Amino acid sequence: MSALLLASTGVGTPDLNAQQSIPPVRYSYAVADGSTQPQYTPIVRRYRRRRVRRVVVRRRSTKKSLAIVGGSAAGGAAIGALAGGGKGAAIGALAGGGAGFVYDRLTHKKVVRQ
Repeated sequence: MSALLLASTGVGTPDLNAQQSIPPVRYSYAVADGSTQPQYTPIVRRYRRRRVRRVVVRRRSTKKSLAIVGGSAAGGAAIGALAGGGKGAAIGALAGGGAGFVYDRLTHKKVVRQ
């Protein structure tokens, strides 16, 4: 009767004559080859360590943003001046400044995963 109770609850030691000073170990059993004797195996718990991911947002300062837009405008003005003189320099400066501004706004918050 006690062996049936031990097998149904799954708690205890497989040796019924053992001392009770040993803390109870959880056991499960599987019957092999259709025999009536249970074969006890200890339950092994495996814990997976969860990896903590940090997300850091690196923001660009206003000074660096102005340097990007100003540098793009200067580059556009230089190319425009070579291509079309004074009027080309003005058009190139506007185009370069606009492109630099768009680039700056798209990339000003850099997400870094660690």
